[in-house]
Amino acid sequence: MLKEFKAFISRGNVIDLAVGVIIGGAFTAIVTSLTTNLINPFIGIFLGKIDLSNLALKVGDATFKYGAFLNSVINFLIIAFVVFILIKMINKFVTKEPAKSEPAPDNKEVLLTEIRDLLQQSEKQNDNPLK
Repeated sequence: MLKEFKAFISRGNVIDLAVGVIIGGAFTAIVTSLTTNLINPFIGIFLGKIDLSNLALKVGDATFKYGAFLNSVINFLIIAFVVFILIKMINKFVTKEPAKSEPAPDNKEVLLTEIRDLLQQSEKQNDNPLK
């Protein structure tokens, strides 16, 4: 079982995935900091409140913290846009394999096809009663 685990963990895809998850977590922390410390105060200037995360609506005993939700939406949009840009850049650099085309038929095949077509055409003309 240990050998199987070692073979599994040493595969390239698993290591790439692990690196992606670690970098993604770090990137999420950066985007969260960007949203909390730079974007929210900037938006708060126009709304008259400095901290969007404290925005809440209280109905009875329930408190709806829509400011925290707005923070999450802004984080998601930033991360989605960056991933979109990264995928677009990767697609530019990845070479696409040319479509496989069928090899051109050789001269014998072409001539035999023409002969077959001519024979079929002459048979149709000979069988036509309205000559």
